[in-house]
Amino acid sequence: MKIGNGIRIFNIDSIVLKLLLLTVFLSSCSSQQKRFEFSFEGTTMGTSYSIKVLDNEDSKKIFNLGKRIDSVLVDVNNKMSTYIPTSELSVLNSTKSNDWINLTEDLAHVLNTSKRISEESGGSFDITVGPLVNLWGFGPIKKDDEIPDQKLIDETLKYVGIDKIELDYSGKRIRKINPNVYCDLSAIAKGFGVDKVSLFIESLGIKDYMVEIGGEVRTKGKNVNNELWHIGISSPSSEGLQKILEISDHSIATSGDYYNYFEKDGVRYSHTIEPKTGKPITHKLASVTVIDKDCEEADAYATTIDVMGPDAGYEFALKYKLPVFMIVREKDKFIEKQTPQFEEFIKKGN
Repeated sequence: MKIGNGIRIFNIDSIVLKLLLLTVFLSSCSSQQKRFEFSFEGTTMGTSYSIKVLDNEDSKKIFNLGKRIDSVLVDVNNKMSTYIPTSELSVLNSTKSNDWINLTEDLAHVLNTSKRISEESGGSFDITVGPLVNLWGFGPIKKDDEIPDQKLIDETLKYVGIDKIELDYSGKRIRKINPNVYCDLSAIAKGFGVDKVSLFIESLGIKDYMVEIGGEVRTKGKNVNNELWHIGISSPSSEGLQKILEISDHSIATSGDYYNYFEKDGVRYSHTIEPKTGKPITHKLASVTVIDKDCEEADAYATTIDVMGPDAGYEFALKYKLPVFMIVREKDKFIEKQTPQFEEFIKKGN
């Protein structure tokens, strides 16, 4: 599992976003109303966010929109962060009990999605991997690139596994089978945050937008040039782009270890932990990008396939008909691998 994917997904329409009116677009069709582009940026969940919405110049929907977006994100953080001691998730993790614990609708929803994808993947996606993430120094408490002792890894594995929790989704409650279970939602929470902001924007009647949090993206409608949104996937070997996509009404999430890893004695240790071994992944998959309607699911599936590796992950993607793009290390170069469902999203000429 991952703590922040470290992968850069670029919005080709605008790399630098500012909280001001950027562009006025007048359609060649005289009957179409002028559309104005409003952009917002900020920080959340230990990363940055960039948001674009298109609407009329004098639209009341835009009034205080930046502050209202921040409020949505603060609410998500206060429920799902492991870095905030008083968050709903942190309180759950600190509760050493087998009793049923009531959940908010949002946390129950994310836990339910996590449980389903864990079962689909045979445990490759596992939100209880938090103790292992912390053990390897990728959690809230950073360590100096220490390699844990195998006995300590084995001991920690006793607390890992989706079977260590019992979720009553209809009743919005959870019970720890093992009271020492520690849940980490970093592989799905950013995607959920993207969805929450997107749905809030839609509730205002805005039909064209792009929401990005830490590289996880959701789009709707068209950009200021009346085109599909252009999203770029960065290359692992340079500052350039590996692939440019054209999407609308879909979400994109990427998982990989371009940047978030450490090396010791010549060995590369990824931030993505294999829940069954308790150790960082060692296969040749450099990154995986997943497209889905919901960013929450794209986020979780990207981590799932990243854990599985290029071969098992590809078969998993085919089974669930997921649009997936992989960058795989092959000796001294990188090769691309994608599912048939992904091809329709690639920008023509790319």
